[in-house]
Amino acid sequence: MLLTIDIGNTNTVLGVFDGEDLMDSWRVRTNPHSTADELSLLFRGLLLDYDVDGISVCSTVPAALREIRRMVVRAFRKVPAVVVEPGTRTGVPILIDNPKEAGADRIVNALAAHHLYGGPAIIVDFGTSTNLDVVSSRGEFLGGAFAPGIEIALDALASRAAQLRNVELIPPRSVIGKNTVECLQSGMIYGVVGQVDGLVRRISNELDADPVVIATGGLASLVIRESETLQHHEPHLTLIGLRLIFEKNT
Repeated sequence: MLLTIDIGNTNTVLGVFDGEDLMDSWRVRTNPHSTADELSLLFRGLLLDYDVDGISVCSTVPAALREIRRMVVRAFRKVPAVVVEPGTRTGVPILIDNPKEAGADRIVNALAAHHLYGGPAIIVDFGTSTNLDVVSSRGEFLGGAFAPGIEIALDALASRAAQLRNVELIPPRSVIGKNTVECLQSGMIYGVVGQVDGLVRRISNELDADPVVIATGGLASLVIRESETLQHHEPHLTLIGLRLIFEKNT
């Protein structure tokens, strides 16, 4: 069984593959202060029913990645492991000004998107930030755009406006909110939808193409039904990419 680990700023997603089949997955809170021993206990508990014979990891949190490395060495000593970082074979040409700036998760997603859907493609990753990443028809990573994530935007608004507060992120009865909660929900949900749809259309115009548009990330389910441009929902896109990279490097 291959264990894939995607360490994000807010959550860490784990998945277990048997060949190409995703057998199980978990989402846990990312804590950069967790030690290797604490992580070992957590992982061992989740993986009781699985015999891990390979590990593939990507991370956007350097402190958490350091402890994951230590955990892998101690808890999975004889298991081959691949960490996505500069020098790792991905098969994705990175066509941006400074390729080292590209987050590992963005490159992993680009590989998985091209593998599953071809290209050109736009990946919209709804996480701590909302990332739009662009992949060419040849599988090249072309760059993209960043925007504040839905929860970050809501937290910022609630903390800076005296009469506003955090609310449950669900679509309201109508775009025209009839109370404070619905007004916030409308602005957050439909505001992000409008932002994403607008960016997708502008990127498509720059590409002079009709790209496939893939939604992923923990918050994608909040907006995909309301969007006019999101075509596919692939919640495990990064885990699939980690599986592909492990196969390329072992």
